[in-house]
Amino acid sequence: MAQVPQTFFDALAVRAWCGLALEALGRAREEIDAINVYPVADGDTGTNLYLTVESAAAAVEAAFAAHEVDAAGSGCPSLAEAARAMAHGALIGARGNSGTILAQLLRGMAQVLAADAGNARADGPGLRLALRRAADAARQAVAHPVEGTVLSVASAAADAAGGAEGDCGTVARAAYEGARAALAATPGQLAVLERAGVVDAGGRGLVAVLAALVETFTHETPGAVAVAADAGHARVRGADGG
Repeated sequence: MAQVPQTFFDALAVRAWCGLALEALGRAREEIDAINVYPVADGDTGTNLYLTVESAAAAVEAAFAAHEVDAAGSGCPSLAEAARAMAHGALIGARGNSGTILAQLLRGMAQVLAADAGNARADGPGLRLALRRAADAARQAVAHPVEGTVLSVASAAADAAGGAEGDCGTVARAAYEGARAALAATPGQLAVLERAGVVDAGGRGLVAVLAALVETFTHETPGAVAVAADAGHARVRGADGG
């Protein structure tokens, strides 16, 4: 039976997103490690992102478990509780520069999603605002932001989401497509990427996380993303190779 797309962001969506993002990063982990050339070519960006999201997912699961053992509770945390758990888990489990920036992105989202503790869900406009706050929070947390990195990809995702009208699935897909385009442009922004012939590793990881966000709401998995650069610009293709 086909699953019905979810049009809003609630605690269950936070849980699903964390799980799907962990799976996506698990699949892409070695690929991302292999293209890690900036700021240091230490080949651990994919691993660091995976471990950061693993910590976030574990914190969300703990929040659900705490409600399930409470006989008087609903068995499900509020959106605010789940979002805060996700952000806190990412923060305490953040590994490396990439994990720290992802934790800041999730913290920014949680600030919006948890702003009204009485809100059980967020809609498309709420997700747009959360993605904007995420990009701004991550950029503000870096002393000297560099274009052609995950910060550029996050900003492009927020910009694209800001122009999307519709439910959370529509907004998430717009953010993903904006991030993909920005990722493709990273070699033209950062010379070290162009010389290596790859896109930014942290940005590639964020695209995987946003693909999981699309899947959370639409139950559809976006196509593959290329990591090789061509003439200073990465080729980004769908699953059909187009």
